[in-house]
Amino acid sequence: MIDTKHIRIKDYHYELPDERVAKYPLPQRDQSKLLVYRHGEVGEDCFCHLPDHLPQGALMVFNNTKVIQARLHFRKDTGALIEVFLLEPFAPADYEQMFQSRCHCEWLCLVGNLKKWKEGTLSREMTVNGRNVVLKTSRLETRATSHLVAFDWDDADVTLADILDAVGELPIPPYLNRESQESDKVTYQTVYSKIKGSVAAPTAGLHFTEKVLAELDQHGIEREELTLHVGAGTFKPVKSEEIEGHTMHTEYICVKRQTIEKLIAHGGKAIAVGTTSVRTLESLYYMGLRLHGNPMLSEEELHVEQWEPYREDLPRLSTVDALQEVLAFLDRNGLPSLHSSTQIIIAPGYEYKIVQMLVTNFHQPQSTLLLLVSAFVHGDWKKIYEYALAHDFRFLSYGDSSLLIP
Repeated sequence: MIDTKHIRIKDYHYELPDERVAKYPLPQRDQSKLLVYRHGEVGEDCFCHLPDHLPQGALMVFNNTKVIQARLHFRKDTGALIEVFLLEPFAPADYEQMFQSRCHCEWLCLVGNLKKWKEGTLSREMTVNGRNVVLKTSRLETRATSHLVAFDWDDADVTLADILDAVGELPIPPYLNRESQESDKVTYQTVYSKIKGSVAAPTAGLHFTEKVLAELDQHGIEREELTLHVGAGTFKPVKSEEIEGHTMHTEYICVKRQTIEKLIAHGGKAIAVGTTSVRTLESLYYMGLRLHGNPMLSEEELHVEQWEPYREDLPRLSTVDALQEVLAFLDRNGLPSLHSSTQIIIAPGYEYKIVQMLVTNFHQPQSTLLLLVSAFVHGDWKKIYEYALAHDFRFLSYGDSSLLIP
């Protein structure tokens, strides 16, 4: 039996030459290559043929989060450029309310060139929807590696969403080693993105086009959407020798009642598009376990902790029964959707409860995402990645795709 906490991250290393990292997407999203891993055998196809590889009547789950233009730049009187990177809403804490904020809000942020901004207020003038607006920002306090930052602006007819659309910059992944471009505003969003809140795209979804989605429908594959807002922590490298020393970031999720009903109707089984969908779906099981013994918990108390799945004292419950607990919780509280959070880490030794097939891109060496993939294919990740490297697949966010069927 694998002792998950003592997995050595160096055992999940592979050589990834920079030229194999896709700096830009293909002109047509669905023309990317698709590696197909089926019960230990590896082959390839074009992504546009994905529906041909999926069983009719299956349920496919997508993450409909939308990447926000989270980078804001301010220039001090001295000329120093300060970048304020929005990480997580603080006041108001609700994402939807935050983007409708007027005149004032507070975020947890990363600050670039921090040594040049020790105190004081920064401001910049801008034009938003034809209106002249002055945006001011001030640091309130430091919280671990991030900072609580206040934003104030002088026009109550302008929302924060308006400001970010006007002057915010899209935060493309740091490993692309280039500045964001106007084209990224389209290509770094999935065609089904809806709910603003992520600072990184759920990149497995970048290959889908309206044509592929229509063909999924024609193949009798049901589609459902959930929301997990991807945080900057998705790029956080594992620096500890063993993964026990790595702290997973918290991410916020929203799952509609209808989606949980569909999962139950499909026997608690689903095809996940992307690792963020995986983390959300698998977290639902552990939320159901919590509710099994404590039906009066709040949504906040359903937060899934990093090592929760690996506890030996967990009750035994079928996947459908766990999902029924979540559904009953929504009914008791008159909620149309579940809003909670997860810190789950999925690594070898983890037993998947809901996800039966996975569509995902190729991930960085020594990353928690690679650990998730390894757990899914029962340790066979090297065969997959060696094939991809030998057959000219493109890697990371703008790279090619894979369909994994263990």
